[in-house]
Amino acid sequence: AKGRVVVKVTYVVLEPQYQSALSAAVNQLNTNNDKVCFEVSGYLLEELRDVKNLAMLKKDVEESNIFIGSLIFIEELAEKVVEIVTPLRDNLDACLIFPSMPEVMRLNKLGTFSIAQLGQSKSAIASFMKKKKESGGFEEGMLKLVRTLPKVLKYLPSDKAADARNFMNSLQYWLGGSTDNLENFLLMISKAYVPALKDMDMVIAEPELFPDTGIWHPTAPAMYEDLKEYLNWYDTRKDITFAKNAPVVGLVLQRSHLVTGDEGHYSGMVMELEARGAKVVPIFAGGLDFSMPVERFFFDPITKGPYVDTVLSLTGFALVGGPARQDHPKAIDSLKKLNVPYMCTVPLSFQTTEEWTDSSLGLHPVQVALQVALPELDGALEPVIFSGRDSKTGKSHTLEGRASQIASRALK
Repeated sequence: AKGRVVVKVTYVVLEPQYQSALSAAVNQLNTNNDKVCFEVSGYLLEELRDVKNLAMLKKDVEESNIFIGSLIFIEELAEKVVEIVTPLRDNLDACLIFPSMPEVMRLNKLGTFSIAQLGQSKSAIASFMKKKKESGGFEEGMLKLVRTLPKVLKYLPSDKAADARNFMNSLQYWLGGSTDNLENFLLMISKAYVPALKDMDMVIAEPELFPDTGIWHPTAPAMYEDLKEYLNWYDTRKDITFAKNAPVVGLVLQRSHLVTGDEGHYSGMVMELEARGAKVVPIFAGGLDFSMPVERFFFDPITKGPYVDTVLSLTGFALVGGPARQDHPKAIDSLKKLNVPYMCTVPLSFQTTEEWTDSSLGLHPVQVALQVALPELDGALEPVIFSGRDSKTGKSHTLEGRASQIASRALK
C-alpha cells in the first residue's frame, strides 16, 4: 500500500465488458495515486451459481468498503445477491446498484440516500423519478434521468441532496464506462464515503458524457446522433468507396461495449461486411429498448422508407428489454414497419472462448434462453455464435470464420 489508504471494492455485473475497463482504471489509480489504492474483487452474475463463488463473494463483501452491482436481472441470482449483501449493507461505506431488479436496487446506500426514498420523499429528485417511473419502467426511467441530470442537479438543495447527487453522478460515471470515467467514479465515491479519505484533497474530473443513443463506426471521428450527419461522413470517406447500389446493413450494438472500449468484435464484423461491398449503419442505445433507435436511424430521412436492406443484431438480446423484461409485441411492431430480414447473432457473454470450445454442453444454458430463444420471439433468424471472450483480459473478439459466414448470410 506504500502508506496509502486501501479501499476494498467488490462488484457483481451481468456481462464482462466492465471487468476490463475497471481493471484498467484500478491499475492506473494504483500506479499514479499517492493517497489511495484499490483492491477489487469482481464476479460475473452467472458465476454465482457456483457455491464456492457464493462463499467467496460473501467473504469479499464482509471485507469491503464499497459494493457495486449492475444489470442484475436474473431472478434466482438476484435473490442470492440480496441474501448476501442485505445483512452486510450497514457495514459498507457505500453500496451502489445500477439498473437491476427492484429488490436489488433497494440495496443502494450512499450516506443518507437510499433508493427507497425516491418513492417517499417530497424532494425534487423524488418527483422527477416518479414521473419517469410512470413512463416506460423503472430501469428505463433511471437511464432517461441521466440525459437531463445537468438541469436537475442544479435545483437540488446542496445540504440535503448531496448524497442523491452523488448517486446520480455515479450513474453517469458508470454508464460512461470508459477507464477515465470509472477511475473518477472510484475516487469520488471513496472520498465521499470512506472515512479515512474524507479530508484528503483529490482532483476528480466530472463524468465524460457519451450519447445515450446514436450511430458508431470504428473509423469515425465521433459518435453521431443524426443519420444525415453520419452519412455525410460515411459517403465522403477516403479509405473506401462503395457501389451506388451497395446493400446497407443495419447493425444493432450494445452501448456498454463501446464506452468500455470492448468493441473489437463489432469492428471485426463491420470490416467483414464492408470488405464485401456493403455499407453499414451501426446503432446503439444506452437503455434496453432498441425500437426507438431502429425507427430513428434505419429509415431514410427523405423517402421515409427503410434505409437498410437487412438488420443484424450483434447484442444477442431481445430487441426490447434485453436481459430484463422483454416486450416482444413492441419489437415485432418496430420490425414490421421496417420489413427487412432480421438476424440476431450470439456473443459468448457467460463463457470464455476456451470454456465454450472445451464444453460438452456448448453454449451456456442461460445464454440459450436469453440469446437464442427470446430473440426468436421477435422474429430473429439464425442465432450463430460470432464472438468469443479472451480468458485473460475478458475482452471480446470475433471468432475466425464465423464473422465471415454471418456477413455472407446477411448479404444474401
